Amino acid sequence: MSLRTTYRGITLVIGIVLVSFTSSASAQSRYTPVTKYDPKRDAAQDIRDAAVEAKRTNRRVLLEVGGDWCSWCHHMDDFFQAHPDLTALRDKSFITVKINFSEENPNKEILAQYPAVAGYPHLFVLDSKGTLVHSQDTSALEEGKSYNLERFTTFLAYWTWAKEK
Repeated sequence: MSLRTTYRGITLVIGIVLVSFTSSASAQSRYTPVTKYDPKRDAAQDIRDAAVEAKRTNRRVLLEVGGDWCSWCHHMDDFFQAHPDLTALRDKSFITVKINFSEENPNKEILAQYPAVAGYPHLFVLDSKGTLVHSQDTSALEEGKSYNLERFTTFLAYWTWAKEK
């Protein structure tokens, strides 16, 4: 066996290992975040997928219920965008899923599994099994025509670490 044949063999083995590793890494990170309110999405499947990802990454699930029609939902998006540290805390601790609520699709079946929502947006914190841990009326996080950074940070930090019963 020549040295050239040996190098080809080693190169082939390295290539197979890299392809195998890449395929396995891709399979582990297939989760695609739900970052827009979309009436055509299957909210129940989105929640199941988020729970799987939360378990895999040791995080919780944060359901954000609202719609494109909701001005406070847009305020919340803008608030997170304006506060990168808050966004980092949220993304480090939670798998966030936007659940559409609109005339086109009120997602009645899935939302019936949770406490009634008084206003929008509304936040539900789930554990990595998809079980409800907390229901949060976001009006308690508001200040003026936006949100209060200290209250929002406290909310996210508390529900990141609150012990499950």
